[in-house]
Amino acid sequence: MEFAASLWNAGQFVLGYLLPFLFVLTIVVFVHELGHFLVGRWCGVDVKTFSIGFGRELFGFNDRHGTRWRFAVIPLGGYVKFSGDADASSAPDDDAVGRMSAQERARSFPAQSLGERAAIVAAGPIANFLLAILIFAGSAFFFGKQVLIPRVDAVIAGSAAEKAGLKAGDIVIAIDGQKVASFSDMQRIVSIRPEERLEVSVERDGGLVTLPVTPALTEMKTQLGTQRIGVIGVKASPRPEDWKVQRFGLLDSAKTGFVETWFVVTRTYDYVAKLVTGRESTDQLSGPIRIAQVSGIVASNGGLLGLINLAAILSVSIGLMNLVPVPMLDGGHLLFYLYEALRGRPLSPRAQEIGFRLGLALVLMLMLFVTWNDIVHVRGML
Repeated sequence: MEFAASLWNAGQFVLGYLLPFLFVLTIVVFVHELGHFLVGRWCGVDVKTFSIGFGRELFGFNDRHGTRWRFAVIPLGGYVKFSGDADASSAPDDDAVGRMSAQERARSFPAQSLGERAAIVAAGPIANFLLAILIFAGSAFFFGKQVLIPRVDAVIAGSAAEKAGLKAGDIVIAIDGQKVASFSDMQRIVSIRPEERLEVSVERDGGLVTLPVTPALTEMKTQLGTQRIGVIGVKASPRPEDWKVQRFGLLDSAKTGFVETWFVVTRTYDYVAKLVTGRESTDQLSGPIRIAQVSGIVASNGGLLGLINLAAILSVSIGLMNLVPVPMLDGGHLLFYLYEALRGRPLSPRAQEIGFRLGLALVLMLMLFVTWNDIVHVRGML
């Protein structure tokens, strides 16, 4: 019986958490690496390897251009290896380039112009942002959006809303001149502006009333950790008639894709800025364990559409993370290219080697930290 129970639990873990996680991560990683691959091919660079995952190859094939497409045993990322790259981090292999024929060298990555190399590197994060825009836009166009009218059903006693004079029945129209179309719009604006004075315009008894409201800073436990957000203390309307499905045309869907993607970008930078200044906690930094946990929850509650929308959010996050100017990441390569553009010559091979080693150490330390964060978080939920 114990063996059967263990087998059942293992099956539940694979189906409930691991498969949704791998589904989401594989989409995001594939699109990121495809950006590098396509622009590299467009620039005439030979691509040696397109890998989903790291380590020993599970299976793969060679295309007609000689590129090895492979799935590897550790599915936590991927890479594209161009001709002239020493390894998966795209560190230059000067010795290998020196042994190439003139024709082979012309099709290697190091031989490309500064602009072409920068374009190839930047294509990965850009592909992630485009994927997010496409997913958000497609979701809006094909499925619309469930919208709850921003009607105040009740005001919590002692809250910022009560002190400001909001009343049950008020419909929020705008906050600081920004139009509010749904209750979630109101929550978004308020949550990222704790302890800031906001001018909240509401429709009341057929008229327009503007009230000054200062959201209270509140800690809220979520699947991603404890978040410090602003709240004003109002409850949403529970009435079914206050729900509606908002439909979008092609142009409005495209606009929605950009708006939703930009919201994730700004929210991420806002968190990082507050983290640096000590106004946010590091327990929201998540690694593979918590992403797998969230993927399983989203798959259970939101189905395939929920997972695809999670892929959009994760895609923006990975795009932003890769732009951090740390050697080994795309942002580190772009930093080297900026130096080359300003000085008229690249960094010395020794300086680049030291940079890549430091970058590897920083990335490994970050991975260890977020994994430890995940373990602490999961243990706290047991």
